[in-house]
Amino acid sequence: MERFGEGFRVQVRVIQALTSRELMTRFGRENIGFLWIMVEPLLFAGLVGVVWTFLRGPEAYGIGVLAFVITGYIPLTFLRHAFGRSASIFVANSALLYHRQIKVLDFIFVRVQIEAIGAMMAFIFAAVVLGFLDLFPLPSNVGALVAGWAIYFFFVLSIATVLAPLAQVSEVVEKLVPISVYIAIPFSGVFNLAAWLPPNIREALMWSPMVSGMELMRYGVFGNVVTPYYDLEKALGISLVCLLVGLILCRRVRRTMNVS
Repeated sequence: MERFGEGFRVQVRVIQALTSRELMTRFGRENIGFLWIMVEPLLFAGLVGVVWTFLRGPEAYGIGVLAFVITGYIPLTFLRHAFGRSASIFVANSALLYHRQIKVLDFIFVRVQIEAIGAMMAFIFAAVVLGFLDLFPLPSNVGALVAGWAIYFFFVLSIATVLAPLAQVSEVVEKLVPISVYIAIPFSGVFNLAAWLPPNIREALMWSPMVSGMELMRYGVFGNVVTPYYDLEKALGISLVCLLVGLILCRRVRRTMNVS
């Protein structure tokens, strides 16, 4: 137990150091610095929310349109940024593998963690500001909201562990990542609720962990105004399979990386 505890403490320090390095490399000390990780999702979600409100009105199906877009688009920006940055992880950080305490998985976890923190900060900030303007409801079920974010984070992390080593092997993967994110939007549950769909399509979408995570998040925010549909077994099972595949790929790619 002592060796495990010491190893865990070392790993925590490694994550903290890599996180600080990543933030300084990306944002520096000028202007608002690391707060850009919150501002970027806010800008994207805010612009889309304004457009949707203009096109569809302030409310639809008993739900505020702006709040609906915010709860969907901010997690989507987290997914897009995490996938996009995971494609270049090993190129930018491979020299750090000279240190024995640093593993390839640390790079992946740090980048996904940073994007998740930025998205969650943006989510909370938008909820507070819009709440004061009576445009965002007080969360009805915080447990469901947290569970939805946890499922979403776990899925994004598992896919990132697959994309990072594949991008190291082939540059084509890095080019295809942005396209694949947009293709995945219909299967993400971002712009619709599962309850609005025909039963056969809804059942098929339950194979997407993103949908289960999104449904739980929205239920946590809007409560009984929405009817959530989710499948935790499929969401966690698919994420675990992807994570296992990613771990195998990371192990194989690590053997081919030359560290001087």
